[in-house]
Amino acid sequence: MAHVVVLGAGLGGTIAAYELRDKLGADHSVSVVSNGNRFHFVPSNPWVGVGWRDKAAIEVDLDAVFAKRHIALHPQGAQRLHPKERRIELRDGGSISYDYLVIATGPELAFDEIDGFGPSGHTQSICHVDHALETKKAVDALIANPGPVVIGAVQGASCFGPAYEFAFILDKALRDAKVRDRVPMTFVTSEPYIGHLGLDGVGDTRGLLEGEMRQHHIKWICNARLDKVEKDKALVSEIAEDGSILKAHEVPQVFTMMLPAFRGIEALRGIEGLTNPRGFVLADTYQRNPAFPEVFSVGVCVAIPPVGKTPVPVGVPKTGFMIESMVTATVHNIDRLIHNQQPDAIASWNAVCLADFGDSGIAFVAQPQIPPRNVNWSSSGKWVHLAKIAFEKYFLHKVRSGKSEPFYERLAMQALGIEKLKEIKLDTEE
Repeated sequence: MAHVVVLGAGLGGTIAAYELRDKLGADHSVSVVSNGNRFHFVPSNPWVGVGWRDKAAIEVDLDAVFAKRHIALHPQGAQRLHPKERRIELRDGGSISYDYLVIATGPELAFDEIDGFGPSGHTQSICHVDHALETKKAVDALIANPGPVVIGAVQGASCFGPAYEFAFILDKALRDAKVRDRVPMTFVTSEPYIGHLGLDGVGDTRGLLEGEMRQHHIKWICNARLDKVEKDKALVSEIAEDGSILKAHEVPQVFTMMLPAFRGIEALRGIEGLTNPRGFVLADTYQRNPAFPEVFSVGVCVAIPPVGKTPVPVGVPKTGFMIESMVTATVHNIDRLIHNQQPDAIASWNAVCLADFGDSGIAFVAQPQIPPRNVNWSSSGKWVHLAKIAFEKYFLHKVRSGKSEPFYERLAMQALGIEKLKEIKLDTEE
């Protein structure tokens, strides 16, 4: 009997546990180590930040659903991974051993790398549902006392979609409250241009997003390095191609929400052969760690090099479709190892993204995610907002029911009968 442990219970970890249970059957055991017993649907956090969702609406109690699927849950969290011993030290002093490990942790949020940045400083966050709830309070205060707003993503960030989403969702909330005319908005991003997204653009994301910015009266600063945040202003350096400071900006603010850079969690950082200097897990084409072949990784924790050199560091996003592709390949490869066969499944690493703007949005498909691509497509419209809602409902139902059907984004969009996306073949086996 093999014991497979999943470290993390987010988008990738929860579905990995379900797929492992279905694939391996009753002859093998599956366990999950997580910080707590609650799953939160992170893509809904921008809505939580303006009060369009509450915590209960995007939360799932994993105790009941895991027990139903015969998956053991260890909500104490990981203190330290000891890969040479095939053991995870838990935060309560106990430990759990494994034959195979799937690392599916979310990131550690590097707010501390910038003075005055983060919920403990002078900015808000939507990276965690609890942060988003605090952001909602700040949005209420902004509506009561309007003033300048800064939205964006800092140097080293690898997740840009939610920053664009929140900018336009906040714009919609302020328009609904009839105070948008008293709230100057500036989008500050480390991207070399609007719509880069850490992917060097997808289709015409540059043109589409710049057009949306102009339509919604949002100014922007690209190649931006956030140096410091004070109570009433953000200090930003605009960086030239040669790395010099092109212009120093003091951007007034009474409300700021910028996405941070990520790093690997403390339980993994500094383990030689497992992670890179930033703490992200090294993986081969089979999602397998070269130094510890019984360790696999999926999702945000995976080390992926940037698409190209930029004046300000920009990371590569890991979208939901890409993560689920990693999960399916990983589960297949672990099953082969258990049966004394070699891994042969390779994740497709395609990107399908729905960016909701409150009453419209932009969708894009990058196949594969890293260029050059076979499919490089983007489009916009009110249908994206509807598709994002369907996506949320479908995925939360999937987690609550313990089902493991793959490729949720495609299924959610096809259920809506979106003809434009039906024209695009999304290869699921490459």
